[in-house]
Amino acid sequence: MYLVAVNADVCTGCEECSNNCPVTVFDVVDGKAVVARVDDCEGCQTCTSVCTSGAVTLTEM
Repeated sequence: MYLVAVNADVCTGCEECSNNCPVTVFDVVDGKAVVARVDDCEGCQTCTSVCTSGAVTLTEM
């Protein structure tokens, strides 16, 4: 299981995480990425690699 999180204070709303996540874990709400389906995360780390602001973190539980 993986815990993916978005730091809203750092997120620029570029939508790269939501556009590149293969299982659509993220939604963009009010110009910020939010983790909408945390249980779907497969731990591929695509979101962390495409997030240029470093707002997305992924931790294996």
